[in-house]
Order: sequence, then C-alpha cells, then structure tokens
Amino acid sequence: MRPALDRRSFLRASAVAATAVATGCAQNVTTAHAGARTTARTAPSSSDWTSLGKGLAGRLIRPGDASYDAARRLYNPSFDGIRPSAVAYCANPSDVAECLAFAKRLGIPVTSRSGGHSYAGWSTGTGLVVDVSRMNSVRATSGHAVVGAGAQLVDVYDRLAAHGVSIPAGSCPTVGVAGLTLGGGIGVVARQYGLTCDVLESLQIVTADGRVLTCDADHNPDLYWASRGGGGGNFGVAVSFTFRTHATREVTVFFLHWPWSRARKAIAAWQAWAPFAPDAMWSNLHLSQDPSLDLQIGGLYLGSRADCERRLEPLIAKIGSQPSTRYVTQTSYQKAMMIEGGCSSRTVSQCHRPGSLPGQTADGRFPRDAFSAKSHMAYRPLSAAGIGALVDQTARPGRHAVLLDALGGAVGRVRPDATAFPHRTALFSVQYYAHMAGAATWLRGSHAAMAPHFGDHAYVNYIDPALSGWRQAYYGANAGRLAKVKATYDPGRLFRFPQAV
Repeated sequence: MRPALDRRSFLRASAVAATAVATGCAQNVTTAHAGARTTARTAPSSSDWTSLGKGLAGRLIRPGDASYDAARRLYNPSFDGIRPSAVAYCANPSDVAECLAFAKRLGIPVTSRSGGHSYAGWSTGTGLVVDVSRMNSVRATSGHAVVGAGAQLVDVYDRLAAHGVSIPAGSCPTVGVAGLTLGGGIGVVARQYGLTCDVLESLQIVTADGRVLTCDADHNPDLYWASRGGGGGNFGVAVSFTFRTHATREVTVFFLHWPWSRARKAIAAWQAWAPFAPDAMWSNLHLSQDPSLDLQIGGLYLGSRADCERRLEPLIAKIGSQPSTRYVTQTSYQKAMMIEGGCSSRTVSQCHRPGSLPGQTADGRFPRDAFSAKSHMAYRPLSAAGIGALVDQTARPGRHAVLLDALGGAVGRVRPDATAFPHRTALFSVQYYAHMAGAATWLRGSHAAMAPHFGDHAYVNYIDPALSGWRQAYYGANAGRLAKVKATYDPGRLFRFPQAV
C-alpha cells in the first residue's frame, strides 16, 4: 500500500510546492533573528569590510562575490529582495564577538542567523548578517549532547542516532537548532520528553558587549531562563547548546485520511483525545484546501504498531467511521524523523539545500518555500460554533492549510513561569499557512475569524510581523521579566527588530 502523505508532502498538496512532514517546516520554522536597525554613524568603507574579513577565522561574503546571492537567501524566497551589506560565516565565538564589535562601532544593523527560517524574514537585513551555520558540531556523551548553534535538525538527529539517543525537537530538516530552542521548540515527541528548551541544560551566548557567557541554572540564570522560550535574537548570539538526551527505540508513524464531510466530527474527536492521550502518543490534525479539500490526522507513537493501533481506535470510534486511507508503520526513530521531515526518500545529505556554503550540500535537494503564516495557541477546546468557523475558513478558495499540533503531556507539567515559554496549559498549537495569490487576505480573515474562539495567544517561533499585542500573545505574564533581562544584557539595544523584547 502506498503510504499516506507525510506532512511536508501534505503541505505541498495543500499549501506548498515542496516535500512535507508530519510536523515540518510549516510547524517549527524559526531562526535566531536579530536586527539592529540603527542608522550608521559613518558608512563602513571598503577597507573597513576588508579589515573585518581578515580578522575572522571564518568567511566574510560581500556584494559582488560569487557566493553572495546564495549567501543572502533565506529559506523563504519572499525575502529575496533584501540585500545585506555582508554575510559573515563565523567559525567560532570570537568571530561573532568581532562582528558585533564592528557593527556596534560603526552603527550598522546586525542580524544573527542560524537556519534562516524566520517567518518574518528577520534572519536577514541590510547590514551585517552574522551566520553561525559553520558552528554545527554535534557530540553525544554521558546522557548529554553538545550541539553547535548552526546545526540543522536533520544533522542533529542523524549524528545522535549513531549513539542511540536524541533530543525532542522540530522536524523541518533545515531549521537551525538555535532559533528552535530559543523560542521553545514544539516537536513530535514533546508530549513525552518536553519542548526542546525543556532539555536545555546550558548554552553559550555572545552578548552585545562581546562576552561569551555560559548560562545555566547556576551561571547567569536569568539569561538561561530567558533563552528557553524568550525568542531568538533578543539577548545575544547563541553559539552552543548542551541538551539532556533520551534513548531511542523503534516507533510507529501513522497517517489517516477521512472525507471532508467528516471534518467537524474529526475536529471534535481529535481535540478531546489528542491533548489527553498517553504521553507516548503525539498527533496533529490538518485541514487543507489546495485546491480540493483534505482532512488528515497523523502522528507518531513511541511504541509498537499494535499498541498504536489500539490507541487510535477510540479516536476513530468518536469520528464515527473508518479512515478512507490508513497508513501505520513501525520503524526506527531515525527513519521516523526523516519521514516527519519529508525526507523518507532522500539521504541525510540530500535533505539539505543545494550548494557549497555552510549548511548546504553538493547533492542537496531540499527546496525553498514561499509562504505566509499566522498562529494561535488553543487554551480551550473549540465549541461547535468554533469548529464550524474553522471548517468554513478552510473551505474558502485558495491554497492554504490549518495545522493543529497536540500539546499536553510533559509540556503541560512545567510551570508557565519556569521557562520563558508561557503556553504550558495550551491544548494544541494552531497554524494558518498559505501560498499564492490571496494568501494574505485569507490569513487575515481566518486569523480574525478564529480569534474569538482561540483568544490572543501565539507562538513566537511562528513570528508574525502583523500581530498586534504580540508581547502578551507570545510571552504572556513572562513579558515583564524578559524585558528586564533584555535591559541587563543589551542595554543599548544592539539586537533590534520590530518585535524585539
């Protein structure tokens, strides 16, 4: 039997011209975005840039260089019109500190970049882009993993798999670990093991004054707290993370489809089941229009296929009919992450963007994707009216999808103020994801139509440049404490972008 669509394929069929995943780039897109939007005191001269480049162990790429066009591009082609003054591929923390000192001295904008997946395009800018993708080492030892800030998720999973361990993280393969972690890190095993930030034991970060700080529960604890959900690019440039790992085993991946006529029943059944299922069961619900309507429930179970089938039966019974297509398979943890990332038919090397720059591979086949998105965090179940509104919004013409990812479990057993990520009691995340002409209109309308039902909560890793009241939406009661941390470590606001803390 041909497998049901994985999520990245699903998004291609429902909103993407690319491969898809079970919780792919549409779900965990983020980056370490930071942009100082200052006016240069004196525009850097060619000799200034030459001097900076010579002082780096890494590589500085400038307009006119053969690699410039490739170096300046993000994952989303929508931002291809932005032309940085330079992109610095930093080889170590000292390079980062040198770049920050240069930007500070000359008063030019500075932007940090890990995977380059910022929804708002804030991992680039017109000044100096500090790219950490050369710092991509992954080392596992004694229940821990030390991961460079530039490591992409496909490589993190692959290198840790060799040691029989992993960390809870997202699934879009080319997302950088830095932005994902700093914004929280919702992923496909979060209900069992927590968010990515929940297993972060320490990090190294270069602050605006050039210091390389180690942050953990005992050293710079306020910055450690803020770096677990406070958003990338707010407090400095992260260069390394130490995570607690978990042992891996075989898991079960599933994709179930129903006719669109079952959409209302499926939403009602899923939201009553998914956030309260055993921690080992994670699932999502996708509603899409591209151009025909589609309904899919997919997920991952940390156990056998037989046990997974039994766990799914109550959900199927509540929906009231058997799926029209059903794909359930037991596989290795590493293979499951490749399926979730839309890379089941590709090698790890192929699951990168093509090219010769850091983070790219010569045989890379992972595509870029032009999209727009908004989000909600659902703190309560949808009423019948809310379910109807969601179905009606999805059914509007266009190429778009609504993606619901289950929370609960380990995520909800952490206090909302224990880390900067505040949405501990949310039942699931909601993402509105759109392509092509009319995308912005559909996004605005759908987000506004669902706000009375979901409230004003949003996920900072799905950063939304048009969101009003973003401080409260992203950070809730933690916003005030984050502002104090910002004032302590970046009093001159070197790291600035429109929604900087």
